[in-house]
Amino acid sequence: MEVAMFYKRPKFWVALALFILISFLLLALAAGLWIASLDVSELENPLVQPTVIYDKDGNKVSQLSSSKIEPISINEVPLHTRQAIIAVEDRRFYEHRGVDVWSILRALVRDLKSGDFSEGGSTITQQLAKNMFLYADKTLERKLKEAGYALKIELTLSKDEILEAYLNHIYFGEGRWGIQNAARFYFGKNVQDLSLDESAILAGLLKAPSIYSPLNSQEKAIARRDTVLSLMREQEYISEEEYLNAKAKPLTLGKGPEEELSGKYAPYVDYVIEEAIARYGYTQDQILSSGLQIYTQMDQSVQQAAEDVYKDDSFFPPSVSDQMVQSGIAIIDQHTGGIRGLVGYRGKSLFRQFNHATQLKRQPGSVLKPLSVYGPALEQGYNPYSTLYDGELNIDGYQPRNWDYQTRGYVTLQEAIRNSWNIPAVWLLNEIGIDSGVNFVQRAGIPLTKDDYNLSLALGALTEGVSPLQMAQAYSSFANLGLMHEAHAISKITTANGQKVALAEPQTVTVTDPHSAYTMTLLLKNAVENGTGKNAYVGRPTAGKTGSVELPPLEEFAGINKGVKDVWFAGYTPELTAAVWMGYDKTDRDHYLTISGGSGPAVVFREILSRALANTPVTTFDVPSGYKYFTDPSIWEEDDDKNNRNKDKRDKKDRKDRKDKRKDRGRFDRFDDFWDDFFNGWSP
Repeated sequence: MEVAMFYKRPKFWVALALFILISFLLLALAAGLWIASLDVSELENPLVQPTVIYDKDGNKVSQLSSSKIEPISINEVPLHTRQAIIAVEDRRFYEHRGVDVWSILRALVRDLKSGDFSEGGSTITQQLAKNMFLYADKTLERKLKEAGYALKIELTLSKDEILEAYLNHIYFGEGRWGIQNAARFYFGKNVQDLSLDESAILAGLLKAPSIYSPLNSQEKAIARRDTVLSLMREQEYISEEEYLNAKAKPLTLGKGPEEELSGKYAPYVDYVIEEAIARYGYTQDQILSSGLQIYTQMDQSVQQAAEDVYKDDSFFPPSVSDQMVQSGIAIIDQHTGGIRGLVGYRGKSLFRQFNHATQLKRQPGSVLKPLSVYGPALEQGYNPYSTLYDGELNIDGYQPRNWDYQTRGYVTLQEAIRNSWNIPAVWLLNEIGIDSGVNFVQRAGIPLTKDDYNLSLALGALTEGVSPLQMAQAYSSFANLGLMHEAHAISKITTANGQKVALAEPQTVTVTDPHSAYTMTLLLKNAVENGTGKNAYVGRPTAGKTGSVELPPLEEFAGINKGVKDVWFAGYTPELTAAVWMGYDKTDRDHYLTISGGSGPAVVFREILSRALANTPVTTFDVPSGYKYFTDPSIWEEDDDKNNRNKDKRDKKDRKDRKDKRKDRGRFDRFDDFWDDFFNGWSP
């Protein structure tokens, strides 16, 4: 009763109203003071702050010039171009003060009704604030800051000044930012010469440049253009006649200037931009015009060696006139994960072009065997002299064959990996279990799909494929005694005045145990010295594996006996790990390779690493603590005559008895078993 009476007293409501009013005033005062404190002075001169790139030692190696942005005055932009932008991006631009709550609510209702995101909730001022002062994360804190900066910008600049800054900074896709740059690229003309329909095309790009780019889909670009024209008509910027005339015009693109990425170490710098966007949430505009200082893991001697080799056509297969044989290489310091060098294409370096070292997805072929088969087998107790089956094989209809179309009955694990034979690899994966191979590959950072959970995993037949960077990162685990550091190009990013805004925190994963990793190193070292990887020998301890991918079994390739689609080499020295891919972007009957991974990619690997390490003392691979077996690699150097004599003496029954006996004990070829047999005079 007392409680009820309390709420009926007038004084309570007066006190509550005063409390709410005072709280609101204090909150408004705090917000006002915070907005007043925001620094938007960068808007006064936003186009002259290049980003500087540094190498691993802090030396300046490159500069991303803001001259890529071509600033224009608002008076140079046709009225219908400005109106097209405003109609689709911010219809109440000249009415609100930076944040438009009504537009946000209206856009939300329209999106829910139609599913057509033709209007956005953020104002032009908010978009400018985000591009100039904030990062691309989608947190509540970022949205509040965006609103605060938008209000401060509105207090600082006129509407036309805001629109001019926006038009000079907004991204139009295909590596083009700023409306003048976009007009020249898409239509081959200056912005003042844009027609109404062309203006609508550019305005339509802003919401999703990759989706509505006329270079990707003219159908989607035209549909989006018509949406913009409809909004302009609805908002009475154009008449019905102008709408119909512009809508009826065909889409005609002009050839704009091809932008070559110039400057030192362009391939590496191009990837730095890619990583800053993907990993740290920067926009392309921020990277190229915000005066950032980006410190990288680049080693100039490594990068220079890679670029020099990639400029020399003699190291690559001859190309067909209409399409160049492409290639990509990633070079990692296995002890840190730092990307020391990277080249993602042959030929001219164009800004943000397709990167064959990082964006490529191709089947790896036999280069995957150490990860999908032999690595997990070593973990389960197999050793280099374990006996593997190499005969006719049919497992539930899957019938692999060796590249030389021969079988040998039984071979050692070392022979199988050294000569890249397929049947022993498939047989062994079946023995250890597909799950073991899948788990090892995934621990090594290579993504798989459910369709990869089969025995073809042994031969690298992946559904989605892998990039050279992913493969180099995976092999770095063998080179680093089982530990894999996440590959990264950027160490840290600071502002022009040195304030740290991003710091690399690469993950470290245990892929395998040190003993298995070192045994794999000795196996792959043997493959380079005596097997398919001979051409990769760098003149210092070198381990690695070749890989080739056959042409697909299509009618198109009928009658081609010695053609391949992709060739690989992945390997390492005690200092660096690298993976090389070669192939055509589009493989067809006129575009395929006739080389192997042991020729082209292995030679490129050798040339680059031998040059990069020319002034580095020769060292040996680290041996794990407590490693009992094979500490002397010479024990692996088989006497071919002795091996052949022993093979002649053993018949199939002896092999079967030996195999059955060891299976009864568990895993038949533990290291201890090998040494017992070795000292008893057995040489498999």
